[in-house]
Amino acid sequence: MIRIALFLMAICTLASASAATPTQTALANLSNVSFPAPHRVASGAVHADDVAELKKAGVQEVIDLRADEETPHFDEAQAMRNAGIGFHQLPIRGMHDMSRDNVIKFDQLLADAGDKLTLVHCASSNRVGAMIALRAAIIQGKPVDDALAEGRHWGLRSLQPAVVQRINALKQEHPIRSDTQTRPSP
Repeated sequence: MIRIALFLMAICTLASASAATPTQTALANLSNVSFPAPHRVASGAVHADDVAELKKAGVQEVIDLRADEETPHFDEAQAMRNAGIGFHQLPIRGMHDMSRDNVIKFDQLLADAGDKLTLVHCASSNRVGAMIALRAAIIQGKPVDDALAEGRHWGLRSLQPAVVQRINALKQEHPIRSDTQTRPSP
Protein backbone atom coordinates (compact mmCIF):
# COMPACT_ATOMS: atom_id res chain seq x y z
CA MET A 1 0.00 0.00 0.00
CA ILE A 2 2.84 2.39 0.85
CA ARG A 3 4.51 1.62 -2.47
CA ILE A 4 1.32 2.46 -4.34
CA ALA A 5 0.99 5.74 -2.46
CA LEU A 6 4.63 6.63 -3.18
CA PHE A 7 4.17 5.69 -6.83
CA LEU A 8 1.08 7.91 -7.13
CA MET A 9 2.90 10.79 -5.41
CA ALA A 10 5.79 10.41 -7.87
CA ILE A 11 3.42 10.48 -10.83
CA CYS A 12 1.68 13.59 -9.49
CA THR A 13 5.05 15.27 -8.94
CA LEU A 14 6.16 14.45 -12.49
CA ALA A 15 2.86 15.66 -13.91
CA SER A 16 3.20 18.94 -12.01
CA ALA A 17 6.78 19.41 -13.14
CA SER A 18 5.93 18.67 -16.76
CA ALA A 19 3.09 21.20 -16.65
CA ALA A 20 5.56 24.04 -16.05
CA THR A 21 6.44 26.03 -19.14
CA PRO A 22 10.08 26.72 -20.01
CA THR A 23 9.57 30.31 -18.86
CA GLN A 24 8.17 29.17 -15.52
CA THR A 25 11.05 26.77 -15.05
CA ALA A 26 13.64 29.41 -15.98
CA LEU A 27 12.17 32.00 -13.58
CA ALA A 28 11.30 29.67 -10.71
CA ASN A 29 14.11 31.09 -8.57
CA LEU A 30 12.69 34.63 -8.49
CA SER A 31 11.26 35.51 -5.09
CA ASN A 32 7.48 35.18 -4.79
CA VAL A 33 7.18 34.47 -8.50
CA SER A 34 3.81 33.85 -10.10
CA PHE A 35 2.53 33.65 -13.65
CA PRO A 36 -0.86 35.34 -13.20
CA ALA A 37 -1.80 36.12 -16.81
CA PRO A 38 -0.63 35.36 -20.32
CA HIS A 39 2.61 37.19 -21.08
CA ARG A 40 2.92 38.32 -17.45
CA VAL A 41 5.18 37.38 -14.57
CA ALA A 42 4.91 38.89 -11.09
CA SER A 43 7.66 38.66 -8.50
CA GLY A 44 9.48 40.16 -5.62
CA ALA A 45 12.93 41.69 -5.78
CA VAL A 46 15.12 41.27 -8.83
CA HIS A 47 18.88 41.20 -8.36
CA ALA A 48 21.80 41.67 -10.71
CA ASP A 49 22.34 37.92 -11.06
CA ASP A 50 18.70 37.48 -12.22
CA VAL A 51 19.08 39.62 -15.35
CA ALA A 52 20.67 36.91 -17.51
CA GLU A 53 17.92 34.46 -16.53
CA LEU A 54 15.25 37.02 -17.38
CA LYS A 55 16.78 37.50 -20.81
CA LYS A 56 17.17 33.75 -21.35
CA ALA A 57 13.53 33.20 -20.33
CA GLY A 58 12.38 35.70 -22.96
CA VAL A 59 11.35 38.58 -20.72
CA GLN A 60 11.13 41.64 -22.95
CA GLU A 61 9.83 44.27 -20.54
CA VAL A 62 10.18 44.97 -16.82
CA ILE A 63 7.89 47.18 -14.78
CA ASP A 64 9.56 47.96 -11.46
CA LEU A 65 7.42 49.38 -8.66
CA ARG A 66 10.36 50.00 -6.35
CA ALA A 67 11.93 53.39 -5.76
CA ASP A 68 15.65 53.86 -6.47
CA GLU A 69 16.43 54.12 -2.76
CA GLU A 70 15.27 50.51 -2.33
CA THR A 71 18.15 49.29 -4.48
CA PRO A 72 21.10 51.58 -3.75
CA HIS A 73 23.70 49.06 -4.96
CA PHE A 74 21.91 47.89 -8.11
CA ASP A 75 21.08 50.06 -11.12
CA GLU A 76 18.31 47.84 -12.42
CA ALA A 77 17.35 50.20 -15.24
CA GLN A 78 20.87 50.11 -16.69
CA ALA A 79 21.24 46.36 -16.18
CA MET A 80 17.97 45.67 -18.02
CA ARG A 81 18.78 48.04 -20.85
CA ASN A 82 22.25 46.49 -21.21
CA ALA A 83 20.53 43.11 -21.56
CA GLY A 84 18.16 44.46 -24.20
CA ILE A 85 15.13 44.35 -21.89
CA GLY A 86 12.78 47.33 -21.80
CA PHE A 87 12.59 48.92 -18.37
CA HIS A 88 9.90 51.09 -16.83
CA GLN A 89 9.82 52.33 -13.27
CA LEU A 90 6.74 53.52 -11.41
CA PRO A 91 7.86 54.04 -7.80
CA ILE A 92 5.16 52.93 -5.37
CA ARG A 93 6.56 53.50 -1.88
CA GLY A 94 3.31 52.75 -0.10
CA MET A 95 -0.40 53.42 -0.12
CA HIS A 96 0.13 57.18 -0.54
CA ASP A 97 1.56 56.44 -4.01
CA MET A 98 -1.40 54.26 -4.96
CA SER A 99 -3.26 57.21 -6.39
CA ARG A 100 -5.73 57.23 -9.27
CA ASP A 101 -3.04 58.85 -11.45
CA ASN A 102 -0.53 56.10 -10.67
CA VAL A 103 -3.13 53.39 -11.25
CA ILE A 104 -3.80 54.95 -14.66
CA LYS A 105 -0.04 55.07 -15.39
CA PHE A 106 0.29 51.45 -14.31
CA ASP A 107 -2.60 50.44 -16.56
CA GLN A 108 -0.93 52.25 -19.47
CA LEU A 109 2.39 50.47 -18.85
CA LEU A 110 0.62 47.11 -18.98
CA ALA A 111 -1.27 48.12 -22.11
CA ASP A 112 1.93 49.35 -23.77
CA ALA A 113 3.61 46.01 -23.03
CA GLY A 114 0.96 44.27 -25.10
CA ASP A 115 1.87 40.65 -25.76
CA LYS A 116 5.50 41.06 -24.74
CA LEU A 117 6.55 38.82 -21.87
CA THR A 118 6.60 41.33 -19.02
CA LEU A 119 7.86 41.03 -15.46
CA VAL A 120 6.07 43.26 -12.95
CA HIS A 121 7.82 43.39 -9.60
CA CYS A 122 8.47 45.18 -6.35
CA ALA A 123 10.31 43.90 -3.27
CA SER A 124 7.85 41.11 -2.43
CA SER A 125 5.06 41.31 -5.08
CA ASN A 126 2.65 42.73 -2.47
CA ARG A 127 2.60 46.18 -4.13
CA VAL A 128 2.23 44.51 -7.52
CA GLY A 129 -0.90 42.74 -6.29
CA ALA A 130 -2.17 45.94 -4.70
CA MET A 131 -1.81 47.89 -7.94
CA ILE A 132 -3.45 45.08 -9.91
CA ALA A 133 -6.39 45.05 -7.48
CA LEU A 134 -6.74 48.83 -7.71
CA ARG A 135 -6.55 48.65 -11.49
CA ALA A 136 -9.19 45.91 -11.60
CA ALA A 137 -11.58 47.93 -9.44
CA ILE A 138 -10.90 51.48 -10.63
CA ILE A 139 -10.06 51.02 -14.33
CA GLN A 140 -11.87 47.80 -15.17
CA GLY A 141 -14.85 48.33 -12.85
CA LYS A 142 -14.66 44.92 -11.20
CA PRO A 143 -16.42 44.36 -7.87
CA VAL A 144 -14.12 44.72 -4.86
CA ASP A 145 -14.05 40.99 -4.08
CA ASP A 146 -13.10 40.13 -7.67
CA ALA A 147 -10.46 42.86 -7.74
CA LEU A 148 -8.94 41.57 -4.50
CA ALA A 149 -8.91 38.00 -5.81
CA GLU A 150 -7.04 39.17 -8.89
CA GLY A 151 -4.63 41.12 -6.71
CA ARG A 152 -3.95 38.06 -4.56
CA HIS A 153 -3.22 36.10 -7.73
CA TRP A 154 -0.45 38.64 -8.44
CA GLY A 155 0.94 38.76 -4.89
CA LEU A 156 -1.35 40.94 -2.74
CA ARG A 157 -1.10 40.01 0.93
CA SER A 158 -0.66 42.41 3.84
CA LEU A 159 -1.78 45.49 1.88
CA GLN A 160 -5.25 44.04 1.27
CA PRO A 161 -7.11 45.99 4.01
CA ALA A 162 -5.53 49.26 2.85
CA VAL A 163 -6.39 48.43 -0.77
CA VAL A 164 -10.06 47.98 0.17
CA GLN A 165 -10.03 51.40 1.83
CA ARG A 166 -8.30 52.96 -1.18
CA ILE A 167 -10.76 51.39 -3.65
CA ASN A 168 -13.70 52.72 -1.67
CA ALA A 169 -12.16 56.19 -1.37
CA LEU A 170 -11.26 56.38 -5.07
CA LYS A 171 -14.70 55.18 -6.13
CA GLN A 172 -16.30 57.90 -4.01
CA GLU A 173 -14.02 60.61 -5.43
CA HIS A 174 -14.57 59.59 -9.05
CA PRO A 175 -17.25 57.07 -9.92
CA ILE A 176 -16.14 54.51 -12.50
CA ARG A 177 -16.91 55.55 -16.06
CA SER A 178 -18.85 52.99 -18.08
CA ASP A 179 -16.32 53.14 -20.95
CA THR A 180 -13.56 51.80 -18.66
CA GLN A 181 -15.53 48.82 -17.42
CA THR A 182 -14.87 46.72 -20.50
CA ARG A 183 -11.10 47.08 -20.55
CA PRO A 184 -9.46 43.63 -20.74
CA SER A 185 -7.18 42.20 -18.09
CA PRO A 186 -3.39 42.37 -18.61
